[in-house]
Amino acid sequence: MAIMGYLRERMGKIVAGVIGLSLFAFIATEAVKSGGSFFKGDNNELGSVGDEKIPLDEFNRAFEQSAAQFKQQSAQGTLSPQITSYIQDNTWNNFVSKAIVRKEVDKLGLIVSPDETQAMMSGTNPSQQVIQAFTDPQTGKFDRNNLLNIINNIKTLKDDNPQKIKWDEFVTQVIEAKLGEKYIAMVSTGLYVNSLDAKDSYEAKNKLADFKAALLDYASVADSKVTLTDADYKSYYDEHKAEFKNQQEIRGISYVSFNAAPSKEDSAAIKQQLEKLLPDFKASTNDSLFVQINSETKAAIIYRYKSQLDPKIDTVMFKASPGFVYGPYLSNGSYKLAKLIDSRVGPDSVKARHILIAPAQGMAKALVTADSLKKIIESGKKSFADLAPIYSYDKGSAAKGGELGTFGRGAMMPAFEDAVFNGKKGDLKIVTTSYGAHLIEIEDQKGSSKVVKVAVVDKPLAASSKTQSAAYSKAQAFLIALTKDNFDEEAKKAGLKPKTADNVSGTAAALPGVDDARDIVRWIFKADKGDISDQVFTAGNQYIVARLTEIKPKGILSLDLVKKQIEPAVMNEVKGKLLTEKFAAVIPGSSSIEQIAQKTGAKVVPVQNIVFANPVIPGSSAEYKVVGTVFGSKINKISKPVAGQQGVYVFTVNSFINPAPLTNAVREKQQIAQAMLQRAEGQIFEALKDKDNVKDYRAKLL
Repeated sequence: MAIMGYLRERMGKIVAGVIGLSLFAFIATEAVKSGGSFFKGDNNELGSVGDEKIPLDEFNRAFEQSAAQFKQQSAQGTLSPQITSYIQDNTWNNFVSKAIVRKEVDKLGLIVSPDETQAMMSGTNPSQQVIQAFTDPQTGKFDRNNLLNIINNIKTLKDDNPQKIKWDEFVTQVIEAKLGEKYIAMVSTGLYVNSLDAKDSYEAKNKLADFKAALLDYASVADSKVTLTDADYKSYYDEHKAEFKNQQEIRGISYVSFNAAPSKEDSAAIKQQLEKLLPDFKASTNDSLFVQINSETKAAIIYRYKSQLDPKIDTVMFKASPGFVYGPYLSNGSYKLAKLIDSRVGPDSVKARHILIAPAQGMAKALVTADSLKKIIESGKKSFADLAPIYSYDKGSAAKGGELGTFGRGAMMPAFEDAVFNGKKGDLKIVTTSYGAHLIEIEDQKGSSKVVKVAVVDKPLAASSKTQSAAYSKAQAFLIALTKDNFDEEAKKAGLKPKTADNVSGTAAALPGVDDARDIVRWIFKADKGDISDQVFTAGNQYIVARLTEIKPKGILSLDLVKKQIEPAVMNEVKGKLLTEKFAAVIPGSSSIEQIAQKTGAKVVPVQNIVFANPVIPGSSAEYKVVGTVFGSKINKISKPVAGQQGVYVFTVNSFINPAPLTNAVREKQQIAQAMLQRAEGQIFEALKDKDNVKDYRAKLL
């Protein structure tokens, strides 16, 4: 059980380490959402990578494990839609990356030998995943003894033992990560940086240019003076078509929201509930039980420092006397009552050790054992360090004589914390927690600060059924009145302004102004363009009716689908032609930039010490085309007009300042190679993903 507990406790870090060191670590926050058609014949197929299917049931098991680990590590009982979506994306990406790597390494015949595996798990230079999993959180040091103890214990277990299975899964993850490293190493050896690359890079970062430019800003031409034609749109689209490749299907909707937020009457009713509790709360002699019975939030009541309380009661409680009750007050969407239970001056941190007796045969027997050990230590027959390795169920600290290191408030269970912070140096104490009976020795206490223990009873400010029913009825009436052609008209009649959500992906968890939108998104990806939602969706305090307005399929989008998106750029391109003509008309008769600026009404922009690698013109933006042209020009020669990001430029170069000769080409090569390697991992994955035809049906199943 010790091994299982340890792995369960640390598996989140283990998994994170595997992902972090695998070939496709970068995809941990990227969602591969392609949203193709769903093969109705296989309801257990969530997606596929080439011929390899991703089963829905396996995905769900992996997701549930990751979600449970996240809850344990974050101490959260529930997950927000955004966190749920994030974990689903990570789980999906892990399945996809493993399938891709598996296919490639099998094709190449790459393996991790038994000797390599042994070296990674317990050798003198173990893998980073192992180091991360077996690093003591108190000391920050790798605990090799703990690792070797667990490996030795694993060897004694049968293959079907849950602890053995959990360990084997960890070893498999380490091996898969190593295979990924080998594959990327093979690819990276083909990346080469020569001396010319190093010289070009060095000069791009260090060669300076000074120039003067006359600028005609696009904003100097009013939009109303420009008429865009179909040919203008098509010309821009054809030139930039590669920019409009959709990696996944995305959709857009228009929707209206009927607000069911708590009314003034609802707020008054919730406040009144707490006012009725106030006398009983003041008179309560068991505040923990009172909170458990009456509070929505069942938080443990522990000592807290100044500034750790809700700002609305922080100063009040540190000035009050025990028994003082404050409220009802409104904070973070809830009405609350707060009672000061105790205040005292105590240590800031404690160094302690413990022996944990597991309640395998009942807590009473565990307490008897703890008391016997305490008497043995007090008699001097055995030391604490002697007994911990033999009797403590916490094998991690047992191997170190029970040492827990130095910790502050909030690091331990409430009962454990009270014992060590309220006792004194040298005390031996026995307390019980959900883990069992603890025999604790307080080794040292440091610092001194005032702390308070405050019990809080809260009632969320929620809409009443009357308020919700009224809002839902309005939404339902609106839905009944809709046809495919009158959505905006009916919204106007209802006094509502439709909102839009463009570029919604199939795995989106939220929409603008809507935090929990999975039901809506699932409908979006089942509907046809122009469809009205077949129900009123509930999202928090909102009732929502939607209309599907746009479908952008995977692949190169058509001009019609991006026309609205590219209109500002097309407008600037047409303006650029007009401003170019304006410059071209005066350049032949001008001998300086100042003359050109005077004739055209342009402003002169002096630019000094600009480098090719950072083409940002002060007061403007990154002007790649302009600066690139500057570094290819001759000194003191008036340039042709150049259309940039902000407007059209005409310039003359005053001077170039060459840097000192490159003396350390090796270092420059290393920097370029490192940048290439970082880009290569992502580019390799994208290339293999396209090649392996990744299909994703999550939009309709999750």
